[in-house]
Amino acid sequence: MPTFIGLVAILMWGALALLGTLTAQIPAFQLLFICFSISAGLLFVKRILIKEALFSPPSLGYKQWLFGIIGLFGFHFCYFMALKFAPAIQVSLIVYLWPLLLTFFVAKAEARLKALLGGLLGFIGVSLVILQGKDLGALGITNDHLIGYSLAISCAFIWSSYSWSLSKNKGSADDIGWLSLAVALLSLVAHLCLETSAWNLKASEVIGAILLGLGPVGGAFYLWDIGMKKGNRSLLAISSFAAPLITALSLVIAGISQWSSVLLLALILVILGGWIANRS
Repeated sequence: MPTFIGLVAILMWGALALLGTLTAQIPAFQLLFICFSISAGLLFVKRILIKEALFSPPSLGYKQWLFGIIGLFGFHFCYFMALKFAPAIQVSLIVYLWPLLLTFFVAKAEARLKALLGGLLGFIGVSLVILQGKDLGALGITNDHLIGYSLAISCAFIWSSYSWSLSKNKGSADDIGWLSLAVALLSLVAHLCLETSAWNLKASEVIGAILLGLGPVGGAFYLWDIGMKKGNRSLLAISSFAAPLITALSLVIAGISQWSSVLLLALILVILGGWIANRS
């Protein structure tokens, strides 16, 4: 069951782009503040429903606070800033090195070569999805975008390290609620310092922000916490490559983009990579 819960988190992340179309006009850190506020609220709603003490403190040590805040806030901060300094396609490719790194991190010593091979196949599959229909001649990495690329690489290491750290501690998933509250406050500070507020939101934007907070930018972090602590970490790591495929398929179903044989090839590569990485 914990592995299935972790897979649901990946499914939620796959819906990020589709829901993001509803909130494209909301400044990034303002949206992050809204989503993580909702994520924190989930903890208190859950405690009210099961009649737990509403404000019982988290079980986090200072290292867990540090890893959690760097993981949840640091990842998003570096990602948003990377998009300011480098093209989105290159940033997306570099960031999606994180499942490859995580697959390697969680593998046992004797299985790391298989994990690396499976992860590489998954990354190739993701690359096909991200690059389809793009002018490959215009995708060269240049010195002009080194800051953006460095931030994107930081994203990959931050999220893979954070996910790996979850597998090493036994804290409660409730701790994500307290971390979400801290991230919401940091996001508000970043918004006030870096962005112009846009609080006159349309109904569709409000709905989109709520769905993001309940799902890919909120609720999914609780599920990922459970999956990485108690589930099949190797399977979850390699399955993370499926998120861009789910994104592409959801956009096809919604009529925003068209079906392509590239998606089928990418799916085959991700499944093959998962089989190799988890083969006994």
